[in-house]
Amino acid sequence: MSTYMIGGAFFALGIIVSLFINFIKRTTDNRNILRSNELAKKIIDDARQESENLKKSAALEAKEEWYKTQKKYEEEINSRKKELYSLEKEYNDRSLNLDKRLETLERRDNNLHKFEKDLRLEEEKITRKKDEFDSLIEQQNRKLSEIAKLSREEAIQILKNNLKNKARNEAAKAVRSIAESTKQDANKLVAQILATAVQRMSVDYVSETTVSVVSLPDEEMKGRIIGREGRNIRCFEKASGIDLIIDDTPEAVVLSGFDPIRREIARLSLEKLISDGRIHPGRIEQVIEKTTKEMNENLVKIGEKACMETNIHNISPNLVKLIGRLKYRTSYGQNILQHSIETAWVCGILAVEIGLDQELARRCGFLHDIGKALDHEYDGSHAKLGADFSRRNGESKIVINAIEAHHEEVEYQSIYAVLTQTSDAISGARPGARREMLETYMKRLGKMEEIANSIEGVNKSYAIQAGRELRIIVDPVSVSDEKTAYIASDIAEKIEKEMQYPGQIKVLVIRETRQTAVAK
Repeated sequence: MSTYMIGGAFFALGIIVSLFINFIKRTTDNRNILRSNELAKKIIDDARQESENLKKSAALEAKEEWYKTQKKYEEEINSRKKELYSLEKEYNDRSLNLDKRLETLERRDNNLHKFEKDLRLEEEKITRKKDEFDSLIEQQNRKLSEIAKLSREEAIQILKNNLKNKARNEAAKAVRSIAESTKQDANKLVAQILATAVQRMSVDYVSETTVSVVSLPDEEMKGRIIGREGRNIRCFEKASGIDLIIDDTPEAVVLSGFDPIRREIARLSLEKLISDGRIHPGRIEQVIEKTTKEMNENLVKIGEKACMETNIHNISPNLVKLIGRLKYRTSYGQNILQHSIETAWVCGILAVEIGLDQELARRCGFLHDIGKALDHEYDGSHAKLGADFSRRNGESKIVINAIEAHHEEVEYQSIYAVLTQTSDAISGARPGARREMLETYMKRLGKMEEIANSIEGVNKSYAIQAGRELRIIVDPVSVSDEKTAYIASDIAEKIEKEMQYPGQIKVLVIRETRQTAVAK
């Protein structure tokens, strides 16, 4: 009986202990739940606070970016305003100069009419004097015949011999005086004509290089341009003939190629593909083909516009298209189309000044560099290519010779060829027309001075006026005045053979003699 009671007591004790443990466990779980709820609430509150802070920070950044953008646009607007003001001022100055020139021309015209009137009066006086002189000569002949008892024929012969000798002496003096006066007047007139032509055609150029940069909307576009395993970029380069360079430059790719027409087609095609968003081999070929057709039409429009600008008509459509191609061709940084237009006007101005056909001169100057649109595709100099192409398209012999002779590859056959070469040199050599790298520029100046210093008798040499003039000082003891002319021509000849340069280089040799005396 006692054993059952002890077992029951242990059983009851076990139940009590189990109930106590369950109670403690429930209490602990409730506390954990409360702590978890508090922790979750705290996390939610912290997240809300952080979200508010992020919103405020983003709003501040957006506002700051807006202010920066507004400031940038305001600066750009102010810069454009200054540029417009400068252009307006330049236009007003040019208009004023043109008005002054018109007034000067009117005064010259009035003076010319007055001079013509005075000349007619002097001519009438000379005619009367001549009649009087003939009458006096007749009387003198009769008196000579009576005094010398000579026949009329003998007296006339003696008088002729005397007058002939005197006339020869007077004529020699007159010829020398006229030659010197004509030379001075010609130099002044040529300088005035060239200055007028350059002043009227002073324009600026915007030139291209061998690369074009295309902007991208984002960095992901580079991957789409490359395509899977590079198939898109390979297709683009094959279809366009231009290298597509994708490097670390942010949001930009580079198109590289020596053919400016193909590079422009590639640039326009890539911009269309980026704007459209569909970039795959089939679409690439389709866009490039369409852009090529549009470019061919645009070249014709550019050529027609240039012909209208220079007032030149009846040009073959094949030549018009080539003229359009010159817009995308440069030489020493100078745009060839703008250079051709400028050369045309300068050539026309020079032709008017010396009384030649202005329209024909403009045509020669306008077409002189037409071969530069072909020298990427055919072998030979641009002058020869341009002359052959113009000959096949019905241009006159004068124009063809002007094209072919403007670099002295053939002989001149007309004065228009000389005017074309002169106008080409004026357009290419004037300050600001062309550009070259500083390193090349310094090498060219050093080479000029090296050639001059290699001549015996040269003390010092200086390349001045941006390399347009080489000034040389010679030893006055070893070099005579007559020898300076030979030194100048020798140096000019060596420069022509050993150097390449745009325009012309003036060689000036200076010899100075100093005499010193000491008074004691």
